[in-house]
Amino acid sequence: HGLLQYNIHQKRWVWNEDIIRAEDITDNVLHLLSSKMDGLSDNVQTLLKMMACFGSCTSESVIGYLNESVEYAEVRNGLERALIDGFIVTNEEGSLQFVHDKVREAAYNLIPDSDKKQFHYDLGKALYSSCDGKDVEDAIFLPIASQINHGKEWILKDNEFSIAIAELNMKAGKKALDGCDDKTAYSYLGTALSLLPKDHWESHYDLSLRVYFLMASATNSNDEAELMLQKIFEKARCLDDQLPSYLLLNEILLSQGNPKGAYDTCASVLSQLGETIHNSVTPEAASSMLAETLSMYEEVYNDEWINKKLEDEKIRTIAKIYNTFVIACFLCKSRHILVYHMCRAVQLSLQNGTCQYTPLALIHFAGYAMKDEQPASICRIAKNAMSMLKRFDVADQHPLFYLSYYGRVAWRFESLQVCTDKLRRAFEAALSLGHVDIAFYCSIHVIKNSIFSGASLRSIMKEIDYYLHLLKTYKIETARTFLLIFRETVSLLIDNGQATSIEATPCAGDLSDPGNKLRESAFFHKAVQCLWVGHTERCRYYSEKCMPILGPLAQFTTYMSKFYHALNSLDLIRKKNSTKGKEVARVAIPAIRDAAASSDWNFTNKLRLLEAEQQSLRQTHRKAVPLYEAAIESAKRSGFIHEQGLACEKAGFYFKNKAGNNEKALEYFKQARACYDEWGSSMKVDFIQGELNNVQILVNSELARER
Repeated sequence: HGLLQYNIHQKRWVWNEDIIRAEDITDNVLHLLSSKMDGLSDNVQTLLKMMACFGSCTSESVIGYLNESVEYAEVRNGLERALIDGFIVTNEEGSLQFVHDKVREAAYNLIPDSDKKQFHYDLGKALYSSCDGKDVEDAIFLPIASQINHGKEWILKDNEFSIAIAELNMKAGKKALDGCDDKTAYSYLGTALSLLPKDHWESHYDLSLRVYFLMASATNSNDEAELMLQKIFEKARCLDDQLPSYLLLNEILLSQGNPKGAYDTCASVLSQLGETIHNSVTPEAASSMLAETLSMYEEVYNDEWINKKLEDEKIRTIAKIYNTFVIACFLCKSRHILVYHMCRAVQLSLQNGTCQYTPLALIHFAGYAMKDEQPASICRIAKNAMSMLKRFDVADQHPLFYLSYYGRVAWRFESLQVCTDKLRRAFEAALSLGHVDIAFYCSIHVIKNSIFSGASLRSIMKEIDYYLHLLKTYKIETARTFLLIFRETVSLLIDNGQATSIEATPCAGDLSDPGNKLRESAFFHKAVQCLWVGHTERCRYYSEKCMPILGPLAQFTTYMSKFYHALNSLDLIRKKNSTKGKEVARVAIPAIRDAAASSDWNFTNKLRLLEAEQQSLRQTHRKAVPLYEAAIESAKRSGFIHEQGLACEKAGFYFKNKAGNNEKALEYFKQARACYDEWGSSMKVDFIQGELNNVQILVNSELARER
């Protein structure tokens, strides 16, 4: 059949893989390959057997180190022949790899089954001996450990060698963990732990400390991680040795939705480090601390301060813990406690110099502590923090920094679309780094911004369902509830939930509980749903529930809520001459004007639409029409297709009901229908089609009368 033959021109073995698969005769090919390999020289066979033990590919450095050992001193002599014969090739990374899995399998079968364990162990020992005492790259620890661990029962016979191989496995585990391969890391670290003697905490304290900490980092079980960390807290000789474990415990507690536990842990550690933690802070104390910190920042921030390194290790540790502490404060404490301790975190750097934790402290300060009346200062501090971030090698902090920067501040000077894209990347980075809680807080902002920016509703739905699928594994209930709230809104906008709803519904808990972090989102989305459906009374009810509880920590959502509330109130004035509605609009329009002053891209279209609706009520045609056009054009320029459609819809109703121009109304309603169709809202398309049908009847009637 010509399944396997030697090609003289190519000077290598070749085969027809399609025939092999079609005829299901891979065992025959394996036998043929093994037969051909049996006739190779000892050097080539040794090379192939050695490479087969390492897997499908082997790095050049491993070959080099083995070539320096007594046992494999001739290994390079077989390399050239194996390459010429076509059993192996050099890949793009410069490593050597088998041309096919079956070639690797045939090479591995050259080792008798009874000798395989010994062969792996001897290979690992030879590589270990060759590298021992040399300044080798960390990557070499993985192939050494993968081989030498086959002989665990022989390793345990020599106590001194057991410790050496335990340390090797610890290094291999750390290397795997650095590469985000938690499963492999856990395996190596488990081997390291099994090689330690019973009294290892007394006899090998440092190694024990590192193995337990790394195992807690690698395990996919929070319960097991907490047990490992508790053992460290029990056995550690000082607070300094406990600190990394406390930081990891805080990450676990936050990912479990236990910010109170993280808060208590951080507060306890900071107190032991000499910090004064305030469990109660008055509004006056928080305002005073904020003013003091802002004044200090304006005085200190310059190139000299930026280049002044924070040398004190203890203060750097305190700064690091504060960055976790303020997240816990945000999730479970009052704003005054949050602001006070955020300011303290910033003051540490302002007083002592900058370190890798300074940019995060500054962006937290700009995004969460500062008042909305200070937009220029917020933007300046945020941008300075971003510039500082680039000075430090802190890739693991990027997701959290981006969450605060693009989730809370950047909407003032970046488009919503840019913020959404950056947050989506932060989600992916956080997930790859194992920062699951941060990843899903990013996902919440991604979906929220996608809805606000008029992204395709079907695409948003698909992305929400992707996140919900992942949450079946990660089980972060708060994130799941937020996403279900968003999904309910998107489903209604698409088709009134007729074909896009799911059985799972958001459970936002007791909405009368002031401590419920979900209630503002629940009320806000009910208001949004009612606005788009046209239920003005219910929209007012939910807006009035929402507005008082949004506060300064939800600045962008607060502006959006003011916009929707004002737009709905102007509708109520039109329908019921509501005096309360006039007051809502009177307060909201200046606020939206301020937002548009700092964020033209994100808010000018909203301002123009509110102004147009206001002029419509006043029946000032010459002002209303250009404002509707400006709202439409501004929304189009910003890519807000949903709000472009909304402005067209409002203009259509104005010309139908106020200006008495049905042909113009027809034109605007057609534009609205096209926008809503592009957005993916069948619900709005159907509604506008109904209006188009009604207006078309009126237009036809007018034309008939003219005839």
